[in-house]
Amino acid sequence: MAPGTSRMLSIISSVIDVILCAVILYNARKCKSPLTAVLGVVQLVGSVVFAAMTLPAAEAVTATPLYLDYMSVIMVLAVGIVGSLICVYALGYMKDFQAHDEHESALRGQTAPDRRPQFLALMFLFLSAMFVMVTSDNLEWLFCGWEITTVCSFLMIDYTRTPEAIKNAFNQIILNMLGGIAFLAGFMYLHVNGMPLTISGMIELSSAGTAQSALLVMPVVLLSLAALTKAAQMPFHTWLLGAMVAPTPTSALLHSSTMVKAGVFLMVKLSPLYAIYPVTGFMVTSVGAITFLLAALMAISQSNAKRVLAYSTISNLGLISACLGVGAPEAVRAAIFLILFHTVAKSLLFLCVGTAEHHIDSRNIEDMDGMFSRMPRLTRLMMMGIMGMFAAPFGMLVSKWGALVAFAQTGNVLMIMVLAFGSAATFFFWGKWLAKLPGVDSTAENVEGNVHKTEWMAHNTIAALLVLC
Repeated sequence: MAPGTSRMLSIISSVIDVILCAVILYNARKCKSPLTAVLGVVQLVGSVVFAAMTLPAAEAVTATPLYLDYMSVIMVLAVGIVGSLICVYALGYMKDFQAHDEHESALRGQTAPDRRPQFLALMFLFLSAMFVMVTSDNLEWLFCGWEITTVCSFLMIDYTRTPEAIKNAFNQIILNMLGGIAFLAGFMYLHVNGMPLTISGMIELSSAGTAQSALLVMPVVLLSLAALTKAAQMPFHTWLLGAMVAPTPTSALLHSSTMVKAGVFLMVKLSPLYAIYPVTGFMVTSVGAITFLLAALMAISQSNAKRVLAYSTISNLGLISACLGVGAPEAVRAAIFLILFHTVAKSLLFLCVGTAEHHIDSRNIEDMDGMFSRMPRLTRLMMMGIMGMFAAPFGMLVSKWGALVAFAQTGNVLMIMVLAFGSAATFFFWGKWLAKLPGVDSTAENVEGNVHKTEWMAHNTIAALLVLC
């Protein structure tokens, strides 16, 4: 890339960072959230100071600001294909959502504004930011995409403007801004100590064995903290649970192809450094292992289908993080396969639950008795998605086997035990849900007739991807 182009794009990313901080501060003032305002000011000051330090210097220009490897290609395909299908699904789903909203408002003597154009625009902006993130080697550009996803998810969670939605949206922005500030502090530390502001440059420096390379521990810890926050690892997991109040396309985007996958994507990029700096790898592995086990156990007690999916996502991201923290090539490969297969299976399940909720008026698993009679086609797809998460011959089970082999080869006995107990809990809650679906009720009415074609298109395409996986 030409130096002039690289510099101009760096200036644009700095301006976008400032605009995003302004959006956060506006909403914090509007909804009277002092903690959000404080964090917004801290991030605004940090962004301006960093831009003032780097833009006048040559560091604003990197020879290869974009970098594509196998992981980047996988993420581009996942975001492009699955993310686009979720957008297609949203066309039909949001018609029903708006009709329901208007009906509820009419009962209260009010009118419901139609914000669907803004919602779809946010979805496309969200996906665009993900493309920036997964193809950027320049940490400043990556941070710009990182913060765009944070603000877009905040606005999408707040879509209904109910008190619960506003509360959960601010919980999301507060927790993710903590991670964003850690990210910002990480690459400011790199700049102050004269280290490269690219991920590939950090990896090259780590193998140099110089006194400067020893200083990389701190920025790796800070960037890992940002990644763990984005990936909804404990104790930062509550924001992802709160996101369930948003329309189903938002939930599907956050859980499958975007947002939380951004966190584990960054950890994949940093995984060579975890092997060189064991303290950072130990931190990531410990947090991931604890999250994997506890979230799987918590999912057992849930009857709300979306909360089961949320805890399952948090648990699987914990396993992915634990694999990446090990840093061994076998564990990293297992993590990448887990990311890919989880993306496909979980997006199918979220879309199926969203469609079912609109037609049986419930997302409670206990209300899904007789689903085979009421929505036979959708039930088959839902059962396929559930089996894709834990049963043979689908990829999630194969990936967990790969993780088990990787832990065994590295002699990590504790992680083998965690994987065994966590997987047992996983089998329990998926089996409980799966057992509810095949029942037949001869008195039930088939309600699949008015499911939108765009929803079926998304369902069937993602189901085909799951089979291919």
